[in-house]
Amino acid sequence: MDLLLVRHAEPVTIAAGHVEGPADPSLTDAGREQAERLAAWLAHEPVDTIVSSPQRRALETAAPVAAALHLDLEIVEGLAEYDWRVDHYIPTEQLMRSGDARFQAMLDGRWEEFGGDAPEEFTARVATAVDSLIARHPGGRVVAVCHGGVINCTVAKVIGLDRLLWFNPAYASIHRIAAARTGARSLVALNETAHLDARSR
Repeated sequence: MDLLLVRHAEPVTIAAGHVEGPADPSLTDAGREQAERLAAWLAHEPVDTIVSSPQRRALETAAPVAAALHLDLEIVEGLAEYDWRVDHYIPTEQLMRSGDARFQAMLDGRWEEFGGDAPEEFTARVATAVDSLIARHPGGRVVAVCHGGVINCTVAKVIGLDRLLWFNPAYASIHRIAAARTGARSLVALNETAHLDARSR
């Protein structure tokens, strides 16, 4: 089967103390445009199933794709990001530019320091969710809209890399994994972004 992991489009920033409970940002105007371009691109592919993380930034990215493909959208709780319980959301690029200590903690896997999941719990949860998708859709093509951490650990497992966060998936990027019935998995494509400017040329 073919598994297309898609990172959510660009979300808004939510600073600590601005919401009660976990921060769950929606998309920016630019993010909504990215989601529409993603949908237009994937509308030309033979997709059988589309699933999404339960977090708003993933759902808002997945919704136009599901509409373009005329498919029902399934929510998969196991695809939630390691920060799903955190009371703020600062995009990675902002943390990096500002020299925020949370950026290094994020890279080091010290997610619990800012309210995130323990790395071993997160990787086990994601692996279970991905394994289930592959098992449930033999011979199919599945689009899974999720998050940078989910994509990092899933691809790392496929290529045998023992790191948590090792590359930066672009917003609304596509990452393709082929999963054989024998259990073998291979990386087909990483960080596809041509769809984000294809219509502007």
